[in-house]
Amino acid sequence: MANLWSEAEAAGKDEMALLVYQSRLIGADASLVVWGGGNTSIKRQVKDFRGREAAAMTVKGSGSDLKTIQPKDFPSLRLEDVLPLMERDSMSDDEMIAYLAQCLLDPKAPRPSIETLLHAFLPYHSVVHSHADAIVALTNTKESDAVLREVYGNRAAVVEYLRPGFALSKLVGQRVRENPEVDGVVLVNHGLFTWGDSAKEAYDRHVDMVSRAEERSTHRARGRRVFTPAPGLALEKPERRRVAAALAPALRGLVSRGQVMTLRYDDGPDVLEFVNSGEAAALSQVGPATPDHTLQTKIKPLWVEAAGPLDASRLAQGLKAAVDRYVSEYSAWYRANTDGGHPMLDPHPRVVLIPGLGMWSTGKDARAALIAGDVYHHTISVIKAAEAVGSYASLSDKDAYDVEYWPMELYKLTLAPPERELSRRVALITGAAHGIGRAVSLRLAAEGAHVVVTDVDLDGASALAQQINDAHGYARAKALRMDVTNPEEVAAAFHSLRLAYGGLDILVSNAGVAPVGAIHELSLASWQRAMDVNATGHFLVAREAVKLMREQGMGGSLVFVGTKNVPAPGRDFGAYSASKAAEAQLARVLAIENGERGIRVNVVNPDAVFQDSNLWSTELKEQRARAHGVSVEGLEDFYRQRNLLKERVTGEDVAEAVVFLAGPRSSKTTGAMLPVDAGVTDAFPR
Repeated sequence: MANLWSEAEAAGKDEMALLVYQSRLIGADASLVVWGGGNTSIKRQVKDFRGREAAAMTVKGSGSDLKTIQPKDFPSLRLEDVLPLMERDSMSDDEMIAYLAQCLLDPKAPRPSIETLLHAFLPYHSVVHSHADAIVALTNTKESDAVLREVYGNRAAVVEYLRPGFALSKLVGQRVRENPEVDGVVLVNHGLFTWGDSAKEAYDRHVDMVSRAEERSTHRARGRRVFTPAPGLALEKPERRRVAAALAPALRGLVSRGQVMTLRYDDGPDVLEFVNSGEAAALSQVGPATPDHTLQTKIKPLWVEAAGPLDASRLAQGLKAAVDRYVSEYSAWYRANTDGGHPMLDPHPRVVLIPGLGMWSTGKDARAALIAGDVYHHTISVIKAAEAVGSYASLSDKDAYDVEYWPMELYKLTLAPPERELSRRVALITGAAHGIGRAVSLRLAAEGAHVVVTDVDLDGASALAQQINDAHGYARAKALRMDVTNPEEVAAAFHSLRLAYGGLDILVSNAGVAPVGAIHELSLASWQRAMDVNATGHFLVAREAVKLMREQGMGGSLVFVGTKNVPAPGRDFGAYSASKAAEAQLARVLAIENGERGIRVNVVNPDAVFQDSNLWSTELKEQRARAHGVSVEGLEDFYRQRNLLKERVTGEDVAEAVVFLAGPRSSKTTGAMLPVDAGVTDAFPR
């Protein structure tokens, strides 16, 4: 393990700044901590609210992440109140949390880490805790006692597995007091604690102890192939991803039967080496590497049996039985270990492994799916290193249950903000870079949806996706170039969508063009362009969406952006009016054909949305101004004055209607047209 401490960067930092610096070094190393894992602390003199000096411990707050931690994420506790707890015989988690809340110097500070007492009972200035893969690989073997003695001798205290809390904290404190010469504590199935008289010393010791573990595993693995390839499973990347994309919607539908999930596909080299090995079927079912992993991946992944040659339709047939078996086994595991105090959580898998293809991770959103996948990368690393040392072992079923159903973790779930109307949903929008499409994309994202923004203007779509991700978090938006008239580009976009999110819940078919001219003067090229984009383009995109939604088996919503010109065509606007009428008829037929599958299809008919619109070209504005006998400058006001409400219609107005038709509030509505035109009497539905 590389020691990343820089004396130049650390120079001049006070104690608090050094704690943040040390913490971020730990958090930046993916082999040390998973998302939100690990914790650090220092003991120091601070001033209380009256300005009096007090001996305190400043420790990582619960839920914060070491990669990005800031001073505000570290609560401080008065040590004269905390340390007497070492004399107690027992303390429940609830009692401990309530007690520590009374010890805070700032009552508004974050709740301190569950391992606060463990830090407090170690009588050192700086304490560092990680779940280092290399350490866990040594402890997660049937030969762990002998291996740890060989690696550390008497320089490490080894503590048997206990769930974090008062009992573990007191046990560690006692072991260190009995063995003051040790440099650290190895927690079986859990990780490593080190300490020092400075932040640097605690970090240096951590690096040294992890490096010793890495050297041991590397030495034992030299010349030995832990994962032996199974025959007939390796596929070239294009074919592997073609099969994975074909399979993803069916998998998403199956794992979403309890609650809708987002999927993330991963065929990284370490994943493929593992799933394509002869050992993976058995090793994947042994159990998690650490308790923290259980919270993200459940006790084990779903293993789907597969044999070459791989075929998506054949795999899909066996997928339902595999998921049903997983749910049945999880339910039996729950019943065998529960005391009845907590209802069963969603029994569907968080990680799915398929030989030849790789891994899917699942979560309520893209970030949660990423975390589950990242955690399983750590699990693979630990399994490989442990098998090089001896035989991989894990928590008992009861210990794994006690972690997943730990009241403290269940309580955290109740603190999560309520989900938005379209949370967990995936939407694709065409013509998304500007105008109505842009407004719809922003509004769907604000309601919790993941949005795939597509446009022939990839730069504009990419800028919009970045804006959405900055506002709403990791991978909430993905930009793709898509010319809706090009079947290959449409198919490629849906291929990317299947791999990125696993499926689709909402299609907003919006892309359009507006050629102008009287029919007798219109060129065939202009007529054909209108039909290609405004009719055939909607057909190509909707065809892919409906096929995917049928494979997924979760229903869905298609919203077509039509126009006021469907019920009320305009003079010198024949190609636009006719092609958009074809779009509307397409939507009606789709509603008829797919209602029994729970797929709803509706149309919004806006009028005169000028804002940020590529549709309203200079040529179009000039032609419509001539047709209505007004100036170009007065055109927008003309449209406003002709509607009943005398209001300007914006992209945001259309987006509100789209959100309504896309979401659960219109769950009993299909085959409908909703005007968004501020009241144009000629366009009243009839």
